Amino acid sequence: MFGFVVPSPLRLLGFNSPPLRSSAFAQVPSQHVARAPKTRRSARWDMVATGRNGGGVTSTVDSGSDPMSEVIDDRLWDVQIPRMSKIVCTIGPKTCDIDSIEKLAETGMDIVRLNMSHGTHEWHGKVIETVRKVNSRGRFNLGLLLDTKGPEVRSGDLKAPIQVKRGQKFTWTVRKDFESFDDFTVDVSYDDFVKDVHAGDTLLVDGGMCSFLVTEVSDKDVVSECVDGGTLTSRRHLNVRGKSASLPAITEKDWEDIKFGMENNVDFYALSFVKHEDDVQTLISYLRENNSHALVLSKIESADAVKRLRPILEASDGAMVARGDLGAEIPVEDVPLVQDEIVSINRSLRKPTIVATHMLESMITYPSPTRAEVADITEAVRQGADATMLSGETANGSYPYKALSVMATVAESVVSQDSTLCESDLFSPIVREREGNIQDARLDLAYGASTMASRLKVAAIVVFTRVGTYARLVSSTRPRCPVIAFTPDSDLVRRLTLFWGVEPFELEFSEDPEETISRAVNLLIEKGKTSTGDILVIASDMLVTDKSKVNTIQVRTVH
Repeated sequence: MFGFVVPSPLRLLGFNSPPLRSSAFAQVPSQHVARAPKTRRSARWDMVATGRNGGGVTSTVDSGSDPMSEVIDDRLWDVQIPRMSKIVCTIGPKTCDIDSIEKLAETGMDIVRLNMSHGTHEWHGKVIETVRKVNSRGRFNLGLLLDTKGPEVRSGDLKAPIQVKRGQKFTWTVRKDFESFDDFTVDVSYDDFVKDVHAGDTLLVDGGMCSFLVTEVSDKDVVSECVDGGTLTSRRHLNVRGKSASLPAITEKDWEDIKFGMENNVDFYALSFVKHEDDVQTLISYLRENNSHALVLSKIESADAVKRLRPILEASDGAMVARGDLGAEIPVEDVPLVQDEIVSINRSLRKPTIVATHMLESMITYPSPTRAEVADITEAVRQGADATMLSGETANGSYPYKALSVMATVAESVVSQDSTLCESDLFSPIVREREGNIQDARLDLAYGASTMASRLKVAAIVVFTRVGTYARLVSSTRPRCPVIAFTPDSDLVRRLTLFWGVEPFELEFSEDPEETISRAVNLLIEKGKTSTGDILVIASDMLVTDKSKVNTIQVRTVH
């Protein structure tokens, strides 16, 4: 039996794809390589590839031929499956003007992140206004995510950077008599720091750029010894390995930022350093009492949060895996396991997850990613995370558009390869959890719609929704085609941008279901999302004339 060793980023296509133009691979005996599904032809692979200049030759590869004679390039293209996972981009000084934001949207950005740890309300307000202008042009529906600063513990100001070497004694203090400080003493922003830290603790600066072993604690000072040296500068973020600061999850600054977000109708709040489900419920209650339907995403980045993972996720509208601070508070080798658990729990709860931090960190400085970073994005998408996020890469990096393009291309490639090689009707399916008779019947229909869409090879699943539930449920099943969600609520359109595979559009619903469907299909044709002859699966609980709710699945051909 022969198989193909396929060099990255080669993407195998289905058997009805156009013939091979160019490729680079070797045919070798193997028991562990990709093979054709057992259906249709078993002796021939049909694939599509192109050279880097866009050209190529046409050929077919048979299990008995010599593929190396046709080597030109190793990149396959023309995959018709779109990127399904979403991308969140942090906006910073290099990307805050309207041309930059529009270019990010064109390259693949779905949601704009406002990092409240930096910038003023005035600056963020201008970014929000710019995003609204981009949305008003009709090509995009960018969501807005406000990321709170949270109860961070930071070092104070230094007269000049300090080079700290291994074995060097260093003092962290809550004293304010700055004139008495020597060159190796710095103040800390949190007065109870001396109560939270004990001898034997490991203190990490900026997630581990420098580390110190605490040797002595007094009423005002924490004395430490440098373990891993480096350059210490002003206002550095401090963590104690395995511990969380005993600060409130929502600080006074956070409340001011949240009110700012409400005034500007942002779509998502990422709540930093959540430690308990009560923190989340407090914010959700406050938002709902003030007529805001924004989704609250818990940032899992503290040791305390890991201990109460499921209750926190159950209380939240979604989650963000903030791996930077998380890796400073728990053993770094546990971070991938916690990420997998968060995605898994949220998928069972039908809630979205964003995987964030250090995804393409090297591209802040360099124009191409490391192979490990590409693997990191791949793993997040394979796990079924709804979105991946760029931070410094797009906020102040040297190559924001290249970084975004890499993330979008890799995310698309993962789904394309899986759809070609995997025989499952759904992407990365999960075991459904049933709790007696409580199971929502609409979830059964969502699975039915997604399975039917895969087997009929439809252009899209079309969902009509007023509150987003149906779109969320269909998305949670991870279908292999886009989920086109129509809603009359413009705010809901932006909130749906976070969910896997969902392309939301605003549409006023008619009293006549047929008229609503007709208008929706015409809009899809106008947007280039479908064409004559395409098959659509339509799922809804609204398409009835007497205003009662009836769950339906329809299969229609576009005429």
